[in-house]
Amino acid sequence: MTKPVPSKLEDYLHRLTIPTRWADNDVYGHVNNSVYYFYFDTVLNKWLIEAGLLKIGQSEIIGLVVGTSCDFFAPITFPDNVVAGLRAARVGNSSVTYEIGLFRNDETTASAQGHFTHVYVNEATRRPAPLSDKMRKKLGEITP
Repeated sequence: MTKPVPSKLEDYLHRLTIPTRWADNDVYGHVNNSVYYFYFDTVLNKWLIEAGLLKIGQSEIIGLVVGTSCDFFAPITFPDNVVAGLRAARVGNSSVTYEIGLFRNDETTASAQGHFTHVYVNEATRRPAPLSDKMRKKLGEITP
């Protein structure tokens, strides 16, 4: 198996700064591994909302997570700021794989990185729905 290489901040076209919380730390003195997925969720859903692609409780089409992973390279702790970088890595007919890099404070090499794959479905039926032209256009803005 090939060892993952940390990405660089410049590789991500969208960024969001997220402050860590005291409660994010675990007994080992760093942010607990499960919290990294909260950061992934935060940068992605905030981007979707700001891009006009998700209206909580109103959108007919929603994204369901069908796959996710995270590779850890260096610890993040409270009171660090996390710069979450977001890019669209693969755009399919009804799915998108987003890649996220998490950067500690002013560092430019990822402390952690991973992906979320969303399948977009009709909210009522939960059946896959093709990506809209608007979504494809917005995804183009974060596709390297």
